[in-house]
Amino acid sequence: MQKLIVEPKFNNKKLSSFLYAHFNGLSSATLHKALRKKDIRINDVRINEDLYVHEFDNVTIYIVDDLLYKTFDIKTVFEDDNILVVYKPAELEVVDSSFGDSLTTILSKKYSFIKPCHRLDRNTKGLVLFAKNDDTLDILFNKFKSKEIRKFYRCDVVGIMPKKQELLKAYLFKDNKKALVYISDVPKKGYLEILTKYTVISEDIKNNFSTLEVELITGRTHQIRAHLSHIGHPIIGDGKYGINEINKRFGVKFQKLEDYKLVFEFTTDSGLLNYLNGKVIEYK
Repeated sequence: MQKLIVEPKFNNKKLSSFLYAHFNGLSSATLHKALRKKDIRINDVRINEDLYVHEFDNVTIYIVDDLLYKTFDIKTVFEDDNILVVYKPAELEVVDSSFGDSLTTILSKKYSFIKPCHRLDRNTKGLVLFAKNDDTLDILFNKFKSKEIRKFYRCDVVGIMPKKQELLKAYLFKDNKKALVYISDVPKKGYLEILTKYTVISEDIKNNFSTLEVELITGRTHQIRAHLSHIGHPIIGDGKYGINEINKRFGVKFQKLEDYKLVFEFTTDSGLLNYLNGKVIEYK
């Protein structure tokens, strides 16, 4: 059984929309079966149809958790006494999820102390670095800030790139209300400079796409996705910055983007993590 209170953003929305947003494993078949059996209550009244819900409604559903939440295959790529690096699948937040467990809450069931040192978008796959103690967390935060830990991404983009390698420069504005970012080639008020470096790994002329290695020189929200789209080469599968017709043609639901390599290049003292200097952690 799960009890929920309807948030303002779901006011006057269908019950199904509200429930799908909160339970990432809930299928339409399971929902309709629950409605038929009157296993859902709104304000303690049993219902059998997909009604509209309103702010502050109390929703109780009698569906087992296994049918509400997806299970995720989280691969451990590297681990020692101080750090943990795992490969995050798509459809999973690193922290603060409204879709059930986050990557951090899942790992917290195994580890007494586990804190992420950076984040990935929910539908971006790849390596996430965790600290296993406070001292490690402080050091790694500082190393990311000073660019002494480099992150490399792989992605498939529409089209053939004009150059085999390029450092792209532009300016990004984050619209928090719309959960979108906008790119400009020239400085504007409220826009922050972004630098995105790409190298072509391979090209598929027949199917008109390229596979790139991308390094974030600056790390802004949706930077890779928005920047590549801005220059006319959106990531295949990207629902926000991509091209729906092309995404459908390739048959992919999520952006083909993964954080696949971490490189530790310490230029200052790293205390108990000095042993990591020069280390490369890669998911192949």
